[in-house]
Amino acid sequence: MSVPAAYVTVIVIWSTTPLAIKWSTEEVGFLFGAVARMTLGFLCVYALLRWRREPLRGDARALRAYATAALGIYGAMIATYWAAQHVPSGWISLIFGLSPLVTAVLAAALLGERAPGAHRLLAQGLGLAGLAVIFYRGAAIGPDAVRGIAALAWATACHCLSAVLLKRQDHGLSSTGLAAGGLLAALPPYYLSWYLGGAEVPHALPGYVLGSIAYLGVVATTCGFTLYYYILARQSPVQLALITFVSPLSALLLGRWLNDEAVDGRVVLGAGCVLGALFLHEVWPALRRPRAAAAPLLAGDTARG
Repeated sequence: MSVPAAYVTVIVIWSTTPLAIKWSTEEVGFLFGAVARMTLGFLCVYALLRWRREPLRGDARALRAYATAALGIYGAMIATYWAAQHVPSGWISLIFGLSPLVTAVLAAALLGERAPGAHRLLAQGLGLAGLAVIFYRGAAIGPDAVRGIAALAWATACHCLSAVLLKRQDHGLSSTGLAAGGLLAALPPYYLSWYLGGAEVPHALPGYVLGSIAYLGVVATTCGFTLYYYILARQSPVQLALITFVSPLSALLLGRWLNDEAVDGRVVLGAGCVLGALFLHEVWPALRRPRAAAAPLLAGDTARG
């Protein structure tokens, strides 16, 4: 699959995942929903690995990469599942939309990439303003919503840190092998969390809950994680995080249409700040580059004339 096609596929998956996560936790608890999804996802990814006749490596470099991937698969996702009980599904994608800003800071610190310039510092300030507006809206709903937003901010940080640390490693794994190993490394803490939470197995699974878990396990985990690591191996972590420029708006609309989630003025303002920050951080510099590149050419043409 080409990188652009993988981008589009991941955008669609990331736009629909927040609502599926919320539905998968209703009536069965967030821990069961998370464990069921990750177990099914691992089985599917491992089956794909076996179909490709690719071994699941166990050398030191691979194990280090699996542990780093598990930081995102467990650290980010368990917090996201907990938060889904307390905030609208569209807010999940909206807060994860701050990923390019967080990733740029981490990449500068850990990968030695160029420190953010003035326009990117402005973008990060605007992104923080958007997050503050969302916190303010959450406070109007109640303390659980505020804690849910804080959990999503933590999840975003874990997700970005995992991507940046993986970019530092020379693991030589395929995207499928990394997804399988990362899921396998994440399963023990998932099952431990479920056990400590009571390890309750629901007596019955409503159809929409079962469908959501199946979608998350088969599509969002198997395809989403595999394509995510496929893109990560070929692009910088900041470029990968650009996927979150599109998914927040589509996730908000899906939550409004399919789950009757309120989208009031403060949510729109917060979303506007986040999207504006992403525009300043990534789109604006990209629009300026062709002009900057063309300026010396135009000067040279004038001199020759």
